[in-house]
Amino acid sequence: MAIKVGDKIPAATLKVPTADGIKDQSTEQLFGGKKVVLFSVPGAFTPTCSMKHLPGFVQQAAAIRAKGVDTIVCLSVNDAFVMGAWGKDQHVGDAIVMAADGNGEFARALGLDFDGSKFGMGQRSQRFVLVAENGVVTHLAVEAPGKFEVSSAEAVLKAL
Repeated sequence: MAIKVGDKIPAATLKVPTADGIKDQSTEQLFGGKKVVLFSVPGAFTPTCSMKHLPGFVQQAAAIRAKGVDTIVCLSVNDAFVMGAWGKDQHVGDAIVMAADGNGEFARALGLDFDGSKFGMGQRSQRFVLVAENGVVTHLAVEAPGKFEVSSAEAVLKAL
């Protein structure tokens, strides 16, 4: 069953590339006491993710933060090295936390995973965005398969 508005973010540990190397970040560290926008993509370096989804959040990061958001997190079922390289490629700087869910455990805990095996991608996360305040989901928008409409930075700005 998928997470919904009013639910607490499940406990998990994600890998985050930093200037000091890859660090473990618990969901408590990422979400506790903060207002967080987390958007998830099916894969780093994939077309929609690289041409629209992540770039939109990079461009709108200041406007999103101006709405009281403390942290913006990009999540993908990729390893932390890939997420770090993608962040550099997309010039995210410190505007967005690039979080790796390498084994898809967090996506499964959210109930927002999917089987992309027929595309050669294995288990992945659905494309979605959520807003959480102090670890409780206040907004959730999950894309229909193959769509990019409700999880964009612009859609989040309207929801905030």
